Amino acid sequence: MKKIPIAERPGWREYAESLGFAFHTFDGEPYWDETAYYQFSLQQIEQDLEAPTEELHQMALSLVPDIIADEEKLQQLGIPAPFWEMVAHSWRNKEPHLYGRMDLSYDGQQPAKLLELNYDTPTSLYETGFFQWIWLEDQLKRGHLPAHADQFNSLQDQLEQAFRDLVLPSPLYFSCVADNTEDRGTVAYLQDIAQQAGRDTRFIDLAAVGELQGQLVDLNNAPIEAWFKLYPWEFMVQEEFAPTLARTKTRFLEPEWKMLLSNKGILPLLWQKFPNHPNLLPSFFEPPSSASQALPSGWVRKPLFSREGANVELIDNHGQRWFEDGPYHDAPLIRQALAPLPKFGDSYTLIGSWVVRDSAAGICIREDNSLITKDSSRFLPHIILD
Repeated sequence: MKKIPIAERPGWREYAESLGFAFHTFDGEPYWDETAYYQFSLQQIEQDLEAPTEELHQMALSLVPDIIADEEKLQQLGIPAPFWEMVAHSWRNKEPHLYGRMDLSYDGQQPAKLLELNYDTPTSLYETGFFQWIWLEDQLKRGHLPAHADQFNSLQDQLEQAFRDLVLPSPLYFSCVADNTEDRGTVAYLQDIAQQAGRDTRFIDLAAVGELQGQLVDLNNAPIEAWFKLYPWEFMVQEEFAPTLARTKTRFLEPEWKMLLSNKGILPLLWQKFPNHPNLLPSFFEPPSSASQALPSGWVRKPLFSREGANVELIDNHGQRWFEDGPYHDAPLIRQALAPLPKFGDSYTLIGSWVVRDSAAGICIREDNSLITKDSSRFLPHIILD
């Protein structure tokens, strides 16, 4: 695993904007960064990332029946009791899922360690599945990469096949908070893939979704029977239409049972069921009484529903404290052993490993000058080269 400097492509920003990739820069700072790339061997990809990703995915799925049969576990995960049966029914009914991303700490030598599962509303999708692949093709054409360089990236192809295979009513609605540029770009990308797969699709702003006689409806009061929503389930169950969720006939992507896997509480449950697994870190639920206690060195404290590093506290192995502020001040917490991100120059590097349905589908790489990866962390492309 190496980080290698490379010249940027001329005019890539204008090209990105012509494709609708408007969030390549945040507040004047680069989000997409092609001044360097990461290089992996095929063995590192296949043995250290692809195979563990699929194994960890199956391990996570194996927890779902355990959780829905155990009220204590449902409470530990912060699932509101009125929705327990809804979640259980979606699992028993084998409601299909689409995709997810697990974040890994990996230095190219030691086993990758699972930091968290982003299994409900993961972003960085367009830049992984499309834009970094275009970067690879362009740099190969320019002769700036070895001719046999490849990339671990079947994300777009697997998503298209998944949309083709999913048994869902038509049309398939897509939603997010429409004025969120990144979310809107992610949803537009997925909607385009679904259309390429032959799906009849509609976009509807999340705020425009209504309720009529126990059914979610669009602006014309037409029933929404299949709905991809890039909006977290933990927010969904707090909305005004939340009581409708348990009785609507709408089929969801991601399905209701995904809320069991999309919070940090899944990490202690994985450790309980698979202790000392080489790709897991010791993780535990924190009692409320310990939230005010100082963390020891080598540990991380995370709120159950934290996103983009918000309210994560970390004490590194030298006793230095890292903290990212956010809105989750009073949330239940877990504690996880630290697996420090590898450092390249001044940047700490995180690997996101994608799953489509039940198969590994590629990786994305994020960099930050902090050990806590945030929404502003830079995205860099990668190659495979032996």
